[in-house]
Amino acid sequence: MAMADYYHTLGVDRTATQEEIKQAFRRLAREHHPDVRKDDPKANERFKEINEAYQALSDPERRAHYDRYGTLPRGAVGDVTGTGFGPFDDIFDMFFGRRAGRPDRDAPEAGADLRVDLELTLEEAFSGVEKTVDLARLETCPACFGTGAERGSAPEQCPTCGGRGEVRYSQRTVFGAFTQVGTCPTCGGSGTVLKHPCRQCGGNGRVEVKRTVTVALPAGVDDGMRVRVKGEGEAGVRGGARGDLYAFIHLRPHKIFQRRGRDLFCSAPFTMYQAALGGEIEVPALDGPITRSVPPGTQPGTVLTVKGKGMPDTRGGRGDLHVQLDVRVPTDLSTEERKILEQLAAQRGQKVAPRKKLSDKMKDMLQ
Repeated sequence: MAMADYYHTLGVDRTATQEEIKQAFRRLAREHHPDVRKDDPKANERFKEINEAYQALSDPERRAHYDRYGTLPRGAVGDVTGTGFGPFDDIFDMFFGRRAGRPDRDAPEAGADLRVDLELTLEEAFSGVEKTVDLARLETCPACFGTGAERGSAPEQCPTCGGRGEVRYSQRTVFGAFTQVGTCPTCGGSGTVLKHPCRQCGGNGRVEVKRTVTVALPAGVDDGMRVRVKGEGEAGVRGGARGDLYAFIHLRPHKIFQRRGRDLFCSAPFTMYQAALGGEIEVPALDGPITRSVPPGTQPGTVLTVKGKGMPDTRGGRGDLHVQLDVRVPTDLSTEERKILEQLAAQRGQKVAPRKKLSDKMKDMLQ
């Protein structure tokens, strides 16, 4: 079977320069890349043809052999080992501005964020509080200043990848020749190795240190909120910024108040006499009890709302306090009190349970 016309595939003349061939490949690869033409089932095959043509014509020796014999040397197509980083670099330069799979290993890397969980009382959340937390975090090694190398030495170029941080493997299959790029197993992608690693950090450039950090919590923090403490996370690498510390808030249950957002809810005892005649009662609040008047005939379960006596809001303002009146009925009436209530019931035509005689009480006790 005749070999494809690589010049025709790339749309260039046989006299085209290497730069013209490269520009043609970049243009066609960008146009026919499978990620660009996701709806075209033939895009993948077309892309392989363009790549094969570029591999054949981008190398002067292969191109000369092809021009003379119309074929390529055995195993030449797809074997880009030893020819720089091959045509795939051009593709990734176009789409990502860097080589495939190879991050900028010299770029600063930010340190990791840390998390702590803080338990607060409702009173602490109401007023705001400072909490100290003990944590262990990675700090820049004081012996090597983050380089990972023992003093007097420096990182050296990796002998496996030649400082590139990646290695390439070429393979021929029944579907054609393929080239794979992987992280260098010797240097882990850094491109350098340490012949004399720092004895204090073992070459990591960072060491674990125990620290005590103060976390300032504003008034009004609520359960489930997180408070960010900038720059109190782990140290960065290669001059990268420190991470942050995040404090997650957990509120303890309160024996009097229930919190719903900015508002507080509670109940207050209220006698039946006050409910019938009206009067003043004292209701609880986090910043001190409050006296409120209630009108005559107040019913059990009535809710009094006290504006501005709830929880502070971290963005400003304050919620309300809602007090449900819990009418208490006396269980220890004196004889005189009972007579008065019986007379009141009689006047209103209401039947009440008659008082038991002493003999009846004794019978009840003996049963």
